[in-house]
Amino acid sequence: MTMILWGRLNSHNVKKVAWLAIEAGIAHERRDIGGAFGFTDAYLALNPNRLIPTIEDDGFVLWESNAILRYLAARYVPALWPADPQARALGDRWMDWQFTFADAQRDAFLNLVRRPPAERDQAAIERSAVATGRLMAIVDEELARRPWLSGEDFGIGDIPMGVYAHTWFSLPIERPDRPHVAAWYERLKARPGYAETVMIPLT
Repeated sequence: MTMILWGRLNSHNVKKVAWLAIEAGIAHERRDIGGAFGFTDAYLALNPNRLIPTIEDDGFVLWESNAILRYLAARYVPALWPADPQARALGDRWMDWQFTFADAQRDAFLNLVRRPPAERDQAAIERSAVATGRLMAIVDEELARRPWLSGEDFGIGDIPMGVYAHTWFSLPIERPDRPHVAAWYERLKARPGYAETVMIPLT
């Protein structure tokens, strides 16, 4: 049965799930909803939060992007979410920490991507650039010790920050040199589905 993925692809949270679906070879159909596409009553019956993404998988409905990642990995590709509790926790923490990074990146993204030049808050952009550069130093230190945020192998712990890393490298901001993040980003580019779902124009 084909999984349905609800959500517009220019959403960071939808990109996470779309990427994993391709990575895991999950037959799926993505349906645009949210943002310029609005929400239908039928969708809000699935997800009353007026947020995306939501999946329907063999009659099972689930929302919250990182919960979806964990569910899909557990059902379809357990190797991406290790059974060992400590190994699993290493990736899980980066999935949760990604929200800290997203908060720091929001002002730069909204001003540079979603607002016309005349309406941009340059001070907010600069604060966001500094904040994300500092946070990427934490990621860089981690990646100096191991090749993936999930540990020695790629896993779902790499997906949320992998999506936000592409935005960080794409925004026209000043970025400090983070060599291990840059090398990790190059490895991500070689992953199935990353170019198709994540490395698309920011809108």
